Amino acid sequence: MTAHMTARPRSMDAGVDLSVYLVTDTAQCAARGRTVAETVAQAVAGGVTAVQIREKHASGREFLRTVLDVAEILPEHVALIVNDRVDVFLAARANGARVTGVHVGQSDLPATSVRQLIGDEAVLGLSAATAEELRAAAASAARVDHVGIGALHATRTKDDAPEPLGLDGFAALAGASALPAVAIGGVTPADLPHLRAAGAAGAAIVSGICAADDPRAAARTYADAWSDSAGPRPRIRKDVST
Repeated sequence: MTAHMTARPRSMDAGVDLSVYLVTDTAQCAARGRTVAETVAQAVAGGVTAVQIREKHASGREFLRTVLDVAEILPEHVALIVNDRVDVFLAARANGARVTGVHVGQSDLPATSVRQLIGDEAVLGLSAATAEELRAAAASAARVDHVGIGALHATRTKDDAPEPLGLDGFAALAGASALPAVAIGGVTPADLPHLRAAGAAGAAIVSGICAADDPRAAARTYADAWSDSAGPRPRIRKDVST
């Protein structure tokens, strides 16, 4: 794979809206008798603006199939992010799927290597939990587009989640970040006005939607909570990979 080394355009044709950001959990979806794609379709109908496919236990083939299934039903205005697996992102793109980018953690491939592999136009998100990690993300040659800050509250959906920050802790980190920040970890609709007031670009939700009896209604509750908060929705200006 030849790395894309051209400079990132300053003016982008498409905006990536991270405000109501669904992170999928296959087990939670299955427990409610739904596939990930079915859950995503209902959640997007309720107002989800971005979707991250997270598969911690699936094979590469299974992960790719899920990404392709979701890409097939996802409206063009909703970003599709692949969690951790750069190879799955590249395979999906090679299969003609509309995938927007990749999100990685501090223990995954280095962000600089990920950027070289996915190219300049793809969105690159990075998890961060400390001021030091946020500074490194902003200064990185990887040109990180946004950071995921958490855990906001205690959560059982991620075994290695850091200690909860709380709303004040998130606000302090997001306020010091030079990059758009998305909160993750036990986020409830009641948190969204506080997160938006703190300058968050959005909120990532797992159980609140995937484990809901009605993902569309759950997503609508989050979307309404965000929309009812003051100010415009922050967007990342990016071209969408095809």
